[in-house]
Amino acid sequence: VKEAGRDFTYFIVVLVGLGVTGGLFYVIFKELFSSSSPSKIYGDALEKCRSHPEIIGVFGESIKGYGEATRRGRRQLVSHIEYIKDGLKYMRLRFYIEGSETGKRGTVHVEVKENPEKGRFEVRYIFVDVETYPRRTIVIEDNR
Repeated sequence: VKEAGRDFTYFIVVLVGLGVTGGLFYVIFKELFSSSSPSKIYGDALEKCRSHPEIIGVFGESIKGYGEATRRGRRQLVSHIEYIKDGLKYMRLRFYIEGSETGKRGTVHVEVKENPEKGRFEVRYIFVDVETYPRRTIVIEDNR
């Protein structure tokens, strides 16, 4: 009886460990590969910026994107906010880009809207505020 109780305890511990591991894999998969995650939307918006001819003309060929700076100086946090309007989910993102042209930086603003029929987000707008004098805004996509 004593040995059976110990075996049952080990079985429960293994089951809890498998459950926690499965939960972690689910969260990681959802964040990295889901079409509705902020990192996926950021990646798609950055690719649209990299392929837009006017953006390439202003910033140069090698365009890199980054988020807000952390206390350690790392720039990896993409600022985003989710909200619900008229029963649909919306998400706004803000990140920064710079290219091979020295001194040229820009702030990218993205808004996506949930499409209930397709079950994923669709881009409403992407525009880039170029931080030069005079200020200028480049509209990449406007599907409002």
